[in-house]
Amino acid sequence: MKFLVCISKSPDTTSKIDFTENNTKFNETGVQYIVNPYDEWYALVRALELKEQNGGSVTTITVGTAADDSIIRKALAIGADNAVRIDAEANDAYFTAFQIAEYAKANGFDMVLTGKETINYNGSQVGGMVAELLGQPFVSLATKMEMSGTTATIEKETVGGVEIVEVNTPFVLSAAKGMAEQRIPNMRGIMAARTKPLEVVPAVECEELVDFEAYELPPAKSECKYVDADNVAELVNLLHNEAKVI
Repeated sequence: MKFLVCISKSPDTTSKIDFTENNTKFNETGVQYIVNPYDEWYALVRALELKEQNGGSVTTITVGTAADDSIIRKALAIGADNAVRIDAEANDAYFTAFQIAEYAKANGFDMVLTGKETINYNGSQVGGMVAELLGQPFVSLATKMEMSGTTATIEKETVGGVEIVEVNTPFVLSAAKGMAEQRIPNMRGIMAARTKPLEVVPAVECEELVDFEAYELPPAKSECKYVDADNVAELVNLLHNEAKVI
């Protein structure tokens, strides 16, 4: 079985976020990038587990520039067999999904996996777009998946319960927490990643549908107000009239 796992980079959660050029461009100065956790911990690791159980190969795909190669190498160190980088800036979700879908069409994968979202944009768009462009079923926010031949049984959380679906390959899936457990690359994997193939592919011409006008930081948090434990009336007043939560 051939797995294609979408890998993207995200700023480390401790990075200070800032913008330049009149708030139209993300300031990358001093930012430490990591593999997007949902892509790494859940989509990639579950693909590796299924490969280990049933055989096959795991390929990662990233839309990005040469600056992303160190991120891609980490995915290889965790266990992916090979990697592909579409040589272009990942400017918007549709452009990214289009590039992934075009590569998947040309190479016949049984399953395309993504994380449920990236931790910087939280868009949850790419997986569904890839499925539509491929004309394949899409299962979103999956928390568990088992394979029997070419049929996958997948669980996903819903309001008040769990939904269980069955789908035949090929299909596209976005993985959420619970799908797998994080793997830490060992020294052997890190050394092997240096020689694993990383194929660079030119981007396919695609209409870009989104323009970013400006970025804006969320409002700064206000100072905490402390209320004496005996002054319940004041606490209720603040929650009702200022916080407006009751």
